[in-house]
Amino acid sequence: MSDQQLLAILPHILLTTVILIQMMVIAFARNLRTTVAISVIALILTGLAFIPVYSLIPIMVTPLIVLDGYAIYYSGLILMSSTAVTLMAYDYFKDRGEKQDEFFMLLLFATLGALILVCSSHFASMILGLELLGVSIYTMISYPHKGLLTLEAALKYLILSGVSSTFILFGAALIYAVGGKLGFAELASVALETRDSGEIFLTAGSALIFAGIMFKLSVTPFHMWTPDVYEGAPAPVTAFVATVSKGAIFAITLRLFTSSNLIEVPSILTGLSVVAILSMLVGNLLALRQDNVKRILAYSSIAHLGYLMVAFIAAGMIGGKVLAIEASSYFLFAYFITTLGAFGVVTIVSLPNTEADAGDISNYEGLFWRRPMLAIMFTLTLLSLAGIPLTVGFIGKFYIFTAGVTTTLWLLLSVVIIGSGIGIFYYLRIIFAMTKRTETDVTKIEIPIAGGWVMASVTAAILFFGIYPTPIVNLINNLVLSIT
Repeated sequence: MSDQQLLAILPHILLTTVILIQMMVIAFARNLRTTVAISVIALILTGLAFIPVYSLIPIMVTPLIVLDGYAIYYSGLILMSSTAVTLMAYDYFKDRGEKQDEFFMLLLFATLGALILVCSSHFASMILGLELLGVSIYTMISYPHKGLLTLEAALKYLILSGVSSTFILFGAALIYAVGGKLGFAELASVALETRDSGEIFLTAGSALIFAGIMFKLSVTPFHMWTPDVYEGAPAPVTAFVATVSKGAIFAITLRLFTSSNLIEVPSILTGLSVVAILSMLVGNLLALRQDNVKRILAYSSIAHLGYLMVAFIAAGMIGGKVLAIEASSYFLFAYFITTLGAFGVVTIVSLPNTEADAGDISNYEGLFWRRPMLAIMFTLTLLSLAGIPLTVGFIGKFYIFTAGVTTTLWLLLSVVIIGSGIGIFYYLRIIFAMTKRTETDVTKIEIPIAGGWVMASVTAAILFFGIYPTPIVNLINNLVLSIT
């Protein structure tokens, strides 16, 4: 391996090294603040290590790993989100009476898996990243072992995520059986070479991979684990699953389908369209029936993945690839920020109660009168999720709509409008609950320093990039579109 190739994977080597150091520190000098400090420093240094990598891109490190602008952009999103989750998790766990140091080591392992995913160009590295990410999340979900909900959530995620990984592995095996290749870019030639003799195996393999990935993304009808896992998992872990996990999996899915030209297969486009429509409708309609904020956000995430699928489908249409990739990249940026903000508020409201998270909507009644700044922050994140103008979420949905108009996806765009209209109702329901005056005794909510900085940063980003999105748009144009 050349010096340039070693430099290209310097961020991954650095993060792996710090994880090993952190493991030794935990073994010999257990201290939560030290562990969290090491985690934050590791994530920042890993992000800085991508600066010298920029001068080398695009570079193929091995047939399994590629470093390009696309990988750097999504790696940045992952590291930003992981840092925010680490700070929220410190506030969440520090007073819960358990030794939580290993949790932050697992969080770094999961982040490493996500970084490997977005750099993957081969099924072998994709599976490695998926399993490193998934196995870490199983344990993170069940980490505060006092509650039955956390164990139930972890078990459901373990079983269904394991099933989805099996689908992906079996699908890759079928494709390898007929083509002898597992590189993403090589799949296009495999499709041409096996058009007659191996078309059945290629179609079946693609369908299994498609189904497995849809499980990971929790889109309808593969969404059954999402509300229970979101409700049962600790709030910071839910934020991690909703952002880092889903973002990394979508990034590798987009690379896989565009590099292999599978996105242009009519049957796959039809399947994606059905999934997108069902996700937007089912996610929004079922959210109307929920009284738990975490479950509302779970169904909201299903609907948002449906919106994202519209851009994904547009990438397979004639003339829509570049705009679709740009749209999905900005939409994910907006989704990351707003979701971190929403679960940041849930984390802060849950701090006084060490037994369970403040999930019920009644826990947020009167928040405007008790903690007006926190309520304003929550309101902005909800308005951004709803796609209200002057928020980053509006720009994200506008991008999705533009990609759909460019490729004439009128049916999907109609469902986007209907779903967004439905979504406004349940977001406003939470906002209304925060404005209610209540005479019952309520637990005093203190805003911690780390969580307060995260929420302030998120709120500023929602407003700034909602009014002036040019910096992120330019960043996407300079980095992400290199995949095309």
